[in-house]
Formats: sequence, structure tokens, C-alpha cells
Amino acid sequence: MIITWEVASELSLWPSFLFPSPVEVLQTLVQGFSDKTFVLGIAASLRRILIGYFISVFAGVLLGLAIGRNRFLKETVGSLILGLQTLPSVCWLPLALLWFGLNDSAMVFVVIMGAMLSITIATETGIRNVPPLLLRAGRNMGAGGVQLLLEVAIPAALPSIISGMKQGWSFAWRSLMAGELLYGSVGLGNLLMVGRELNEMSQVLAVMLIIVLIGLCVDHLVFAILEGKMRRRWGLETG
Repeated sequence: MIITWEVASELSLWPSFLFPSPVEVLQTLVQGFSDKTFVLGIAASLRRILIGYFISVFAGVLLGLAIGRNRFLKETVGSLILGLQTLPSVCWLPLALLWFGLNDSAMVFVVIMGAMLSITIATETGIRNVPPLLLRAGRNMGAGGVQLLLEVAIPAALPSIISGMKQGWSFAWRSLMAGELLYGSVGLGNLLMVGRELNEMSQVLAVMLIIVLIGLCVDHLVFAILEGKMRRRWGLETG
């Protein structure tokens, strides 16, 4: 793919400022890290997404557990969450700016609304799909109430919960980038917008590459490890 990209660039099918070569993108990456432009952008975006995502996981799992265990909440709050899930997260930005003003709190709110709903739905689905045989076995062994939830239901629902957390992470990134593109503040999204305004396509592609690499690192260092442990726990793989 890189060779094809370089050949297409050398053929000059498009102007260089619209279709930079891999070498130009690499030079932009080196320059951006040298003058710490990309470092500051990564730090600002990671700070926002980590705060928003951890809040989303905490609130989403608790809400999903409550909805999954309570029929009234399922028919009321659960239906509302399903409806809100269809709403693009960027739609929350105008409301966030009115509520919190032009600051990081607005960005964090958008991240929360982008990630929390999918985590809630996944947790609720996992709890509701716990095999009744496991619950009966837990009760026969003396578990009940909170103990049954913590030691039987939640472990059985972990595959769905982890999938929701993984999906919520991707939604959180999309929400954050949409917010930063529209709200001029330090961050990767803002660097994308600056690159577009200055016709610096090499900067746009460099930032996109950074976002992809961060996503791959998180997937391999966090979610892949969690999924591997879960699969070994369930006997789906060995070693």
C-alpha cells in the first residue's frame, strides 16, 4: 500500500498539497514531534478521552446492570437509551457548549454521551443473556442478591461487557474528534482542522495516522489482553 501510495504521488495525478507522498507525511510527523505540536495535541486529546471514557465505563456498567435486573427500568430508561443511541454524538456538542461553555468539560461530556450508551446497552444485554442454569446453580450453592450478581451474573456477562467497552472506546474517539473539529482548542481534532484550513494535507494524514496508531496500541495493550484472559477463563483457547 505504501509503495502504491508513493507511485501515485510520483505520477502527480493530483497536486502535491492535495495528495502528499509518504515521505512528506513522515517529514511532517518528525517536524510535529520535534516542535511538540503533535505531543501537545496527543496529550490534550488523551486527557479528555480518558476522563470521559472512564466515567462512561463506570456509569454505563452500573446503569446496564440496573436495567438488566429491573423490568421497569428496562421498559422506561432502557427504551430511552436505545433511542438516544441512534443520535450522533456530535449532536450533543451544541448542548454541551451551552451547559459547560467553551472548555474541556464540554468535550468530556460529548465523549461520555458517545461511549456510555453503547456500554450500557452491551452490559444490559449481557446480564439478560446469562444462562438461567448458571443462576440456578449459584442459588443452589447459597449465592443470592449481591453475591449472585458479583460472582455469577457479571462474570457470565463479561464477554458482552468487554465488547461494549471496546465499542465504546471507538465511539469515544469519534465523539472527541467531532467535538475538537468544531471547537477550536488544542487537540488532534484541532490539528486536523488547521491542516485543512492551511491546505496542509500532509498534516491531516499525519494526524490521522497518529489516531490510528493510538487506537491499535489501545486495542493490543488493553482490549486484546482482556479478551484473551476472558477466552482462557471460558476455555475457548489455551496458553
